Amino acid sequence: MSFRRALGRFDATMVVVGGIIGSGIFVVPAVVAQRLPSPGLVLAAWAAGGAIALAGAFAFAELATLYPAAGGQYVYLREAYHPLVAFLFGWASLVLIQGGGLAAVAITFAQYGLRVIGRGAADAGAWAAVSIAVVAAVNYLGVKPGSRLLNVLVILKLGALGALILGGLLLPHSPVPAPAVAPPPPSAGLIGFGAALLPILFAYGGWQSVNLVAEETREPRKTIPVALMVGMAIVVAVYLAANVVYLSVLTRPGLAATATPAADALRSLFGPGADRLFAAAIAVSAFGFLDLTLLAQTRIYYAMGKDGVFLPGLARLHPRFQTPALAIALQAAWGIALALTGTYGELVDSVVFGDWIFFGLTVAAIFVFRRRIPLDRREPGAFRTPGYPVVPALFVAAAAVAVASAIRSSPARAAFGTALLATGLPVYWFFRRRRQMAEPSS
Repeated sequence: MSFRRALGRFDATMVVVGGIIGSGIFVVPAVVAQRLPSPGLVLAAWAAGGAIALAGAFAFAELATLYPAAGGQYVYLREAYHPLVAFLFGWASLVLIQGGGLAAVAITFAQYGLRVIGRGAADAGAWAAVSIAVVAAVNYLGVKPGSRLLNVLVILKLGALGALILGGLLLPHSPVPAPAVAPPPPSAGLIGFGAALLPILFAYGGWQSVNLVAEETREPRKTIPVALMVGMAIVVAVYLAANVVYLSVLTRPGLAATATPAADALRSLFGPGADRLFAAAIAVSAFGFLDLTLLAQTRIYYAMGKDGVFLPGLARLHPRFQTPALAIALQAAWGIALALTGTYGELVDSVVFGDWIFFGLTVAAIFVFRRRIPLDRREPGAFRTPGYPVVPALFVAAAAVAVASAIRSSPARAAFGTALLATGLPVYWFFRRRRQMAEPSS
């Protein structure tokens, strides 16, 4: 049984946009403004971050034309390096990157959703578990229901950001007075610019989700590159416009002094009642992330099961809905357990370290495949990374800097992430040995 190819270009583009735009654009701009001394440098940093993310998207577009298979990044790492590297990526995704992120974002959704309806956040853990279960059920019923839900959520998310942007650009307003207590002075020169770029890179992450559902996409060799380019263009435009509004309404010192820039800007533009709009926007954004995680990321575990390096049942598709039902259930159950027990915090703190190791390795795979599969052996018109080899090399360098910065800023978290990755080694060897014993001897 194979996947149902139900996703078109619009669906795939919404996966890209939904994978990138999360809660970051509502929070990260304040961190960036704290680290840079002028509005011009703030906008330049967001533009530079968009260019780096676009370089990564270029590479993923080329990889999608080579291996348009379920699991995306997992498949590229397996083919470029070794099955163990791919397995460790999948293991990190399950227990660390997606598992911790799923629980944390579900808690965020519950907290803001309860605020919208006027209730306290005391039961946030239970509501978070229910939200994960609901989204898992939708995606269990098929890729199209999950995609339709995602499309609606992304449009609502863009609508909330559009209200902020249009209000800031069109409505008359006076800049918010500077805070009484000035924020810490920003760093100067390249050090400050680099420090500001790190949270921006994290806010731009997520474009790779569309590669995971390649086998469920119509004409993936054509559709995925288009979705990546269009989706990235939308995100960069939205991020830059939102920051123009933040700087216009709050000023650079005001933006640096607040922890909730979107809420403060909306309150200034539309009055006190806009706080509820902000809470609703965060809740919608968080719920969209939950949907995307169970729609796309679960295909990694399907590919692992298919390769025989993890639970074989993960590779079985539901006979009616053609979805990796066990993979969805596994990710949802782990996320619910973390949400209910509150043990996701240390995992989330280590996500940056693990995620960008594999980002760098995946884009570096472009160099491996250019040697193994020269351009003249590829299909006519296949996507090629613009600016090769400089563009992918710059992205790999940026990923290395991100990992080094994560280690330097929190060695304990990096060590925890490394230890968690290492727990995957005996799991890999166990399933590898089991597969070898099951294979008939020659």
